[in-house]
Amino acid sequence: MLKMAIPTIIAQIINMLYNVVDRMYIGHIPDVGGIALTGVGVTFPIIVIITAFSALVGMGGAPRAAISMGQGDNKTAEKIMGNCLTTLVIIAVILTVLTLIFAEPFILMFGGNRDTTLSYGMSYIRIYALGTIFVQCVMGMNVFITTQGFSTKAMLTIVIGAVINIILDPIFIFGFNMGVSGAAIATVISQAVSAVWVIKFLSGKKSVLKIRKSCLGFDKKIMLPVLALGLSPFIMQFTESILTVSFNFSLAQYGGDIAVGAMTILATAMQFAMMPLQGLTQGAQPIISYNYGAGNKKRVEKAFGLLLLFSFIFSLLFWSVCMFAPQFLVGMFSNDPNLVMFAEWALRIYIASVCIFGIQIACQQTFIALNQAGVSIFLALLRKIVLLIPLIFILPNIITPGFAGIFTPDNIPPLLESGGNIVKVFAVFLAEPISDFLAVVFTALMFALKFKKILSGNERCEKV
Repeated sequence: MLKMAIPTIIAQIINMLYNVVDRMYIGHIPDVGGIALTGVGVTFPIIVIITAFSALVGMGGAPRAAISMGQGDNKTAEKIMGNCLTTLVIIAVILTVLTLIFAEPFILMFGGNRDTTLSYGMSYIRIYALGTIFVQCVMGMNVFITTQGFSTKAMLTIVIGAVINIILDPIFIFGFNMGVSGAAIATVISQAVSAVWVIKFLSGKKSVLKIRKSCLGFDKKIMLPVLALGLSPFIMQFTESILTVSFNFSLAQYGGDIAVGAMTILATAMQFAMMPLQGLTQGAQPIISYNYGAGNKKRVEKAFGLLLLFSFIFSLLFWSVCMFAPQFLVGMFSNDPNLVMFAEWALRIYIASVCIFGIQIACQQTFIALNQAGVSIFLALLRKIVLLIPLIFILPNIITPGFAGIFTPDNIPPLLESGGNIVKVFAVFLAEPISDFLAVVFTALMFALKFKKILSGNERCEKV
């Protein structure tokens, strides 16, 4: 499991650099860094939607391919992989067209300001959209490399793109004086190179499962179960855009641009927690799925136990860094002293329950690895749709000034724009830890009730 998980964790951490490095450089553009960072930040929901579709196909197809391999049926596994590639290409074309047409209204809906941040958001997303097909191939097909046990090769997919992105970002942003447009160009080029690497490997001799012309296409019997299983990770990522809209709308209303800018930093910081956790689950998933398909219950149980332990330890360590040294993360994204001060305060509130969040991720992703589409979909909806989004709008109406004042230093309220309400801003940020805590408790209880039953019914599991 460590052999599989460690390269995947490294890959997930490096994967953050595609967006994080862009934001770090953009945030330090002379004179306009803060507002440019906010402008690019409001495009984040669109980027999340694009990557969510790659999760719908890849994260749904990879576990089913692994189960087929565990049953000794590599031919079916190759059909699953080939159909997934075709589906990703079709989705990429549709998403590119829609993004180019509706980018402006989307950005405004997601919290952009026509007078300040819109131009920066449009400059970034119009170029990024042209690389959608590369994003789909990299994010959607790279999981099939990990599924076959080549986690180091899958890591190289991300490393290659990230290194290119890191090199090209300062060249295009500062050297060619292209600003946010240069950041987008660097990202597209790096994703294109990574996509070529993925397809070349999956078509080559080293790959156990190969991309074959005979397996390309869209077979409903293959893809409908894949899409059903992938719906959970899709919902988790897609609702991130709805979540960002909800946060940005409320924060823009109660706190103005500085609150929205802080949310951009907070969302990026949360990626530092989510990406390694996703790397752990992607490293464990092939082991869990393969042994589930082979009927080896003991290895499934051991793999989950290790996944749960590692996920909890990591989330606890991340929480400690954010609580006791928030400047370590916030300072990477802006040199605006007011924004940095505000974001440090907000971060401590936002991640208050992250210390136990690894339990949620481990349990939910194991449900996916065990081909439990219905349960995983429900849990994906629970945290964000059922709990978090309603709380973003409910809490500002019930949190009292006295309670908010306990957690709000005197130097924070003056940072808001005229008319800003620090109590309501605090309440919006507080929605995250409350929903996280409730979701973790419910998910852990459901997993405790269902895990043994799923394994005991494995003998009756039909072939994928």
